[in-house]
Amino acid sequence: MNAVRRHKLIWVAATLAGAIVAVVLVLYAIGQQTDYYFDPTALAAGEAPQNKRIRAGGMVVAHSVRRDPANELKVQFAITDFNATVPVSYQGILPDLFAENSGIVATGKMQGDTFVASEVLAKHDENYMPPQVAASLKKQNAAKGIAPSSETFSPAIPMNTPDKTGNHTTTTLID
Repeated sequence: MNAVRRHKLIWVAATLAGAIVAVVLVLYAIGQQTDYYFDPTALAAGEAPQNKRIRAGGMVVAHSVRRDPANELKVQFAITDFNATVPVSYQGILPDLFAENSGIVATGKMQGDTFVASEVLAKHDENYMPPQVAASLKKQNAAKGIAPSSETFSPAIPMNTPDKTGNHTTTTLID
């Protein structure tokens, strides 16, 4: 093989190797940023990985919120999907809309039987439920033969839609 061909072959091989390394690094980075969602039933059953970042969502159990008297930023509460309940530990400032009997989605890690949250997101109005929580509750109630009203487990749906003239009309959800 002459020197020109060898030089071109080395150049093609180096470019190909660089492209493969770049693709592998991109796929690895995407995999590290993926947070899988688990409902309280899956968490309680041990289906969630330990010490790996995940998302968990559910309704905050009434009378379960406990603040540490020594550290006001340390909060413990429980979440439920009305089938299982999981304790949650969080250190930080809770969202203003965080309340008992309201929907939340938290990012954190399972440590033993407790979900240790690093971020807590709360509902934004009285009719909102996180889509993952609504889907989980609908699935569980369907399995039990319960048919809830659409308002009970509906994630946020825009109620105002523009018509052809650009004016907004209001529609109502009917069961």
